Amino acid sequence: MSQDYPDSIASVTVSADLQLTIPSVVGQSLGLSEGQRFQVMRYRNRIELIPTYPVQALRGFLKGMDTALTRDSDRL
Repeated sequence: MSQDYPDSIASVTVSADLQLTIPSVVGQSLGLSEGQRFQVMRYRNRIELIPTYPVQALRGFLKGMDTALTRDSDRL
């Protein structure tokens, strides 16, 4: 999926309790699953959904990172 151009466009309607349903074609194209959690933020004049992941899902994502650290010697 290109980040510049949407693969699919669909209209949604806000319900009486301010809920939106993500159309299945959009959810499937993004690989969304039931129960997935998001942070919701207003950015300028739009709503953005940012997926959140449990800490366990992040295990190993820095694999191969160089952890060598050169420190300055203490000066008194």
